[in-house]
Amino acid sequence: MSDRQMSTDSVYGNVRLGYLIVESNKMLDWHRFGADAIGLHVDELSRDALRFRLDDHECRFLIRRGPAEDLTAIGWQVTDHGSFDRILARLVDRGVPVDEGTPEEAALRGVERLWRFPGPKGVVQEIFTTARTTVTPLRMITSGYVTGAAGMGHVAVTTKDPAGIHRYYDTVFDAHLSDLIDENISGVRMKIRFLRVNERHHSIALAGTRGVSLDPIRTSVQHVNIQVADLEDMLAAYQRVTDLGFRMAWTVGQHTNDRELSFYCVTPSGFELEVGWNPVLVTPELDAAWEVTTYQGISIWGHDDVGLRALDRLSQVRQAVLSARAREVSVPELSGAAAGGLTS
Repeated sequence: MSDRQMSTDSVYGNVRLGYLIVESNKMLDWHRFGADAIGLHVDELSRDALRFRLDDHECRFLIRRGPAEDLTAIGWQVTDHGSFDRILARLVDRGVPVDEGTPEEAALRGVERLWRFPGPKGVVQEIFTTARTTVTPLRMITSGYVTGAAGMGHVAVTTKDPAGIHRYYDTVFDAHLSDLIDENISGVRMKIRFLRVNERHHSIALAGTRGVSLDPIRTSVQHVNIQVADLEDMLAAYQRVTDLGFRMAWTVGQHTNDRELSFYCVTPSGFELEVGWNPVLVTPELDAAWEVTTYQGISIWGHDDVGLRALDRLSQVRQAVLSARAREVSVPELSGAAAGGLTS
């Protein structure tokens, strides 16, 4: 933990994951996936945009028509103006370009105003203070999702520079390291870091290979996570995903570190969606005495690989080879060694 995280200047606890933006040309598939398989509320805004709701926020997922087939932006809610000003000051002080979104862009995201700045792997980071809410009843199969003070879930990234991205989120949001996992996936040794910005065990997970710097994933994120309120909702969604012909990636299982029960399925854009239930919360009482632990293996039980076909494996091998020669998009002003002093 950096000295800043322990000072009154820290914004830790005042930041939460607010919304995610995806660019895709598979709008009908996304509609069917979100509404019929996962069980989300869907609002069709136009031929080129649809939104998913989980709660009273107008927008939790924004799907916009475009060729990327990827997550393109992450929206972070900052809960007080003092923290918001401190974050902006950190960006400006380091020479990071910050742009204010237009009123139309803010409305599309269901927020009053927003500011954006560059993020790791080319994923734009957006910050806002006030989300627009609605009293319109939710029309969805699932009975409810856990959001609130902990935000809407988490984002997991594979990266050639996990220490750099860790420094990035430490610099911007005073992220705390919850724990680490050592795992061997298809013969590749991985180290996974789990970063929290509030009481949710992690809002960001960073997976990097050990020994050789590779990134086998085409998309900017490996998966995104949402949390259902009831176990029955998670199990019902698993069955619907299977019955409707969407690809399952990992069966139901339980994680070693945050103890979340979950499954992973493949979204129409190719990255995975984890639907989880009942992870550990790092409350203020737990946070004060929290000790970082390294766990061996991602899962206590389950999470069996059921979705990776031979062509997928070949594609990942090809992507890994290409990534070894490619330079990963970074923001050195925020991820340099001076920011927090974190190392590999």
